[in-house]
Amino acid sequence: MPKRRRFKQQLTLQDRLSAWVKQVQEEAARLPPGPERDALLKKARQADVANHLHDWVISPGLQPPK
Repeated sequence: MPKRRRFKQQLTLQDRLSAWVKQVQEEAARLPPGPERDALLKKARQADVANHLHDWVISPGLQPPK
């Protein structure tokens, strides 16, 4: 069984998602309106929502249920 090549990420998942969202939005801006552009923008929105959910989950105001 071959060993898996593992490496430590230099940036957090949140940082990588943010950079990817920005890149995809720039790419979508260069495309003409249509289904391909809409699909890219939808993926970017989903990644952005994931980032906001992560911020909400780790916020100090969130209390565990009792």
